[in-house]
Amino acid sequence: MTEQRIVPVILSGGSGTRLWPVSRESFPKQLWPLLSERTLMQETALRAGGPGFAPPVVVCNHEHRFLIAEQLRAAGIHDARILLEPVGRNSAPAIAAAAVLVAETEPDAVLWMMPADASIADLPALQVALQAAATAARAGHVVTFGMKPNAPETGYGYIEIGDPLRDAAGVHAVARFREKPDAKTAARFVADGRHLWNSGMFVFTVGTLLEELETHAPDVLPAVRQAVADRSSDLDFIRLGVAAFTACPSISLDYAVAEQSSRAAVIPADLGWSDVGSWSALWELGRKDADGNVALGDVVLEGAENCYVRSDGMLAAVVGLKDAVVVVTEDAVLAMHRGQAQDVKKIVERLKAAGRSEAVAHNRSYRPWGYYESLIQGDRFQVKRIVVTPGRQLSLQSHFHRAEHWVVVNGTARVTRDQDVLIVRENESIYLPLGCVHRLENPGRIPLNLIEVQSGAYLGEDDIVRLEDTYGRA
Repeated sequence: MTEQRIVPVILSGGSGTRLWPVSRESFPKQLWPLLSERTLMQETALRAGGPGFAPPVVVCNHEHRFLIAEQLRAAGIHDARILLEPVGRNSAPAIAAAAVLVAETEPDAVLWMMPADASIADLPALQVALQAAATAARAGHVVTFGMKPNAPETGYGYIEIGDPLRDAAGVHAVARFREKPDAKTAARFVADGRHLWNSGMFVFTVGTLLEELETHAPDVLPAVRQAVADRSSDLDFIRLGVAAFTACPSISLDYAVAEQSSRAAVIPADLGWSDVGSWSALWELGRKDADGNVALGDVVLEGAENCYVRSDGMLAAVVGLKDAVVVVTEDAVLAMHRGQAQDVKKIVERLKAAGRSEAVAHNRSYRPWGYYESLIQGDRFQVKRIVVTPGRQLSLQSHFHRAEHWVVVNGTARVTRDQDVLIVRENESIYLPLGCVHRLENPGRIPLNLIEVQSGAYLGEDDIVRLEDTYGRA
C-alpha cells in the first residue's frame, strides 16, 4: 500500500516589522527575495514539493492573495489551495481551517505546518527529520522541530527536550516550552544542551490536531468549522466565512495546543534554520566580502567592516562604519547598529502612532494586473507610473472627482473610453474626462508602462466606481 502524501500547510500571516523598511504590512518579508532570486514564500513552497507531498494549502491575508498566487505560479506551483482569512486570528485558527478543509477529502492526512518566511539551508537533513516527524505524527503525537542553537538568541522561544519516545526513533517528548528569554537565561539554555530553538513548524495528523483543539481550545474549532462551511470560492481562492472566522479567538497554536498537550513531541535538528527575523539575521545568512560586509544593490563601501548594506533605490555609500545596518528604499532609510536589530519594531510603532503611511505601505502598490507608484503629488494633481502585466486589465471604472491623462511610455494599451475602444501606442496619449467610463488593458506580450496624470478636487484611491472587474473586487 502506498503511504499517504504529506500535505504542506503554509501560513503567510506575519507582517515582518523587524525587517522594515523593506517588509511592511502591504508587502511583508515572505514576499521578498531576501536570500536568493526567489522569495521566501517560493522557497518555502518548493521545499515542500515532490512525490512525497500533496499540493500545498496556503493560508493568507486576502489583501495578499494575488501576490501569493502569482508568486506560486512563477515558481511552477499551479495546484495550490489558497485559503483566505478575512481577518488575522493567529496560527491556531489558521491551521485549524486548513485541517477542517483537508479533512473533507483526506481525514487521515498528515499535515506539515510551517511559516512562509523561514530559511532552511540543509534540505536533505530536513527530509530525514520530516520523515521521522511523520512517523511520530501517525502514532498520535503533535510534533515540532527544535533547532540546535548556535548562539544565545533572545528573539526565539525555546523547547526543553524530555525523554526519547518509544514509538518514534529520534523523537523526544517535550518537557517544557519556554518563552523568549533574557540574555542570561538564553546563555544558560545554550550551555545546558537540553534546550532547542522553537522553529514554529509542526507535523500532526488531521485527526490528532482536531482532537487536541477540541480538548484544549474549545472556542476555536466551532467557529472555524462554521467559517469553512460558509466558505465561497472565486478565481484561485477559497474565502472563509467572514462572520464566523471574525468571531474566532486570536491565539497561536503554541498556546492553544502545543503547550497544553500531553502528546507534544520534538525532533532535535540541525537544518541551517533561521526565521529571517531581523537584519542581523540576514547579515549572518548573507554572502560576505573580505571585510565581513554584505552589500546588495547600488552600494559603495569604504573602510566598512561587518556591515549589512542594502539599497533598493538610490546609491548608498558607507564609510568607516563597523557592525552597522543600512537599508535604503525609495521612501525610507534605516541606519542602526547590528546589535539593536530587534528594536526596529519600535520605530514602526512610533511611525504608526504618528500616522505615517511608511509604517505599513510602500510607495509602490501591487494589484492583480500589475502595480502603480506615485511620482509627484501636488495641489489638485498627482503623477503616477502604471505598469500592466501582459494579458491583464484594470477594472471598468469611473471617477467622481478626477480626470486622467495617460501617456504610453512603452508597450501597447487598449483603452475603453465610454463607447469607444482605442489602441494607444508608445509616445501616444489619451485624455479621460471626469466621469467617463474607462478601462485599461495590455493586449501585448511585454509589460505596458504608462504615465498617468490625475487632476481634480480629490485624488484618493477610494474614488473608484468599479462597474466590472475580472478579479472579483467590489
